[in-house]
Amino acid sequence: MSMHRKTITLTEQQDGWVKSRIESGQFGNDSEYIRHLIRQDQQAQERLATLRQALVEGEASGEPKPVDMAAIKAAGRKRMKAPEWCAR
Repeated sequence: MSMHRKTITLTEQQDGWVKSRIESGQFGNDSEYIRHLIRQDQQAQERLATLRQALVEGEASGEPKPVDMAAIKAAGRKRMKAPEWCAR
């Protein structure tokens, strides 16, 4: 993977924060920390896109149907073969 050099401008407070993260030993230099932040942002955007897609699919699936929690619990107990006295 080729690397590209970027110049960024930080406030004094931001620069101090970056330096403190490096001094903590978690990152070797400014670039490692910035790349870490970019990866985190990319992952967050991917999760957000997945969530948005699930919302679209949910809305497109139609009207919600009533849920019978007692039946769901009973089916779960039967599936797990839990003794009836464990039910709450």
